[in-house]
Amino acid sequence: MGTNMFISAFTFGGGYIVVPMVRQFFVAKKKLFSEEELIDMAAVAQSTPGAIAINLAALAAYRVAGKVGAIISVVSAIMPPLIILSIISAFYNIFITNPIIVAILKGMEAGVAALMVDLIIDMCAVILKKKSLLLSLMIPVSFICNYILNINVVLILVCSSLICIIHVLYKRGMAQ
Repeated sequence: MGTNMFISAFTFGGGYIVVPMVRQFFVAKKKLFSEEELIDMAAVAQSTPGAIAINLAALAAYRVAGKVGAIISVVSAIMPPLIILSIISAFYNIFITNPIIVAILKGMEAGVAALMVDLIIDMCAVILKKKSLLLSLMIPVSFICNYILNINVVLILVCSSLICIIHVLYKRGMAQ
């Protein structure tokens, strides 16, 4: 409970920033599950409805402590942002005009960008370890489709999922 409250209170930048924090505590420090299991949970968390941070907190806690752990984890992950946003909303005009707070937020943007790059590198490393040409090619193709061709991310995710499903079904058919 305390860990998820800490992670939720000090991760700015969205759900993708939560993944390195969860990795640090659950994988590196406590060794409660593997890096690959974390990447799988992160993939499920981002592809299911709701906030990635909340979904990942629920999945990680369920893996470690079952249903009760998942419920406690979700409540713990929701409370800090709810309190912080309530305070910021109450004093919005003061926050938005204060140059020190604006500078702090700009600095946090740089830190968030660095954490996101770290996560992307780690996710790519896990994919490349699988030594699957299909999965390895999906990385640059997805990037090109989104960044250069401006194809909607939802369409890219749906197509990537369908390609992987077809690939698995094809392999099963070949094995029989």
